[in-house]
Amino acid sequence: MKPDDIATAITQALVQGGSQWLVATIVAFLPAMWTMTLILHLGRPYVIRTLRRCGLRLGADIWWMSYLLMRDAVLLITFAMSFIFFQPSIVANSALPITGPLAALCLLIALAVKLSRRADDDVQAYRIVTAFLVVGATLYYGPLVFAVEATSQTYLAGFGQAFTSNSNVGPALVMMWISLVGVGIVAIWLFIRALVSANRTMAQRIKPPQKQAPVLGD
Repeated sequence: MKPDDIATAITQALVQGGSQWLVATIVAFLPAMWTMTLILHLGRPYVIRTLRRCGLRLGADIWWMSYLLMRDAVLLITFAMSFIFFQPSIVANSALPITGPLAALCLLIALAVKLSRRADDDVQAYRIVTAFLVVGATLYYGPLVFAVEATSQTYLAGFGQAFTSNSNVGPALVMMWISLVGVGIVAIWLFIRALVSANRTMAQRIKPPQKQAPVLGD
């Protein structure tokens, strides 16, 4: 072999090994991210009770803003990491929860509700976000615990084969494409909503001030 061939083979091996390591790391870390997402979202009543005991207004504001930033950042990062469920080669070749794409879609819908409504002030919006997060967590944790991580349990062999992506590739890819279409629809809706909101804001800024009617007797 020529030196160039050896260098090319080493480079390809490093790239392939690095991509496999990255996918394995994301898959291993996703349960922790889902758990943190649920804890931070469902821990809102505890944070509010803590704020009521806080005597300093500045301290309460800092605590509340830190909580909001951490909660929403973890939710956004969890969705970004869940994007591996929308890659056909990874879904077909890796042992992933078969309903992982649907769980990621629920995450995106929860984010869309947060972006379109004041979920921290609107009780109904908060309940909608909670419902989608709980459904998404169920769709993720169920196959993960009873299928992907239960391969050593013989009595769960049938369930594991049915709900693991690389052992049931056909339905896994169908769920992936359906969820990807849902992600596209939600993304288009968010884009249109942001565009309409931006146009409305600009129209209000450039609207000339109305002249006051003259008062009789002046």
